[in-house]
Amino acid sequence: MINTPRVCVQVQSFYVEAQSEPDESRFVFAYTITIRNLGRNPVQLLGRYWMITNANGRQTEVQGEGVVGEQPTIQPGSEFQYTSGTVLETPLGTMEGYYHMVDHQGDAFQVPIS
Repeated sequence: MINTPRVCVQVQSFYVEAQSEPDESRFVFAYTITIRNLGRNPVQLLGRYWMITNANGRQTEVQGEGVVGEQPTIQPGSEFQYTSGTVLETPLGTMEGYYHMVDHQGDAFQVPIS
C-alpha cells in the first residue's frame, strides 16, 4: 500500500480591475494559493502544470519548475503561500492542473489543483 502524503491546496482568485482593459479584451486575474502539509513528514514542491481555459475555449498550458521562483519544502503542519496571476481575453475562465512534489524519501507524487 502506497501512503501518499496529505497535502491540501486552497485557491482564492480575484479580478484585478486596475490592470485590466476590457475594451481591449484584457482581463487580469490574481490568485493566492495556500499549500498545507497535513502529513507527518516534509514535502517539497518541484514544479507545476496549469491548463488555463478562457470563456471562448482557448487553452494555454503553463508548466515549469517551482512556483514564483521557489521550490519550497513544507514541513509537517506548515504551509506555503504565494500569489501570482494570469491574463485572459475573456472576463471568465478556469485554471486547473497539479503540482509535482516529492516526499521526504524522494518519492514523486502529484497534487491536483482545481
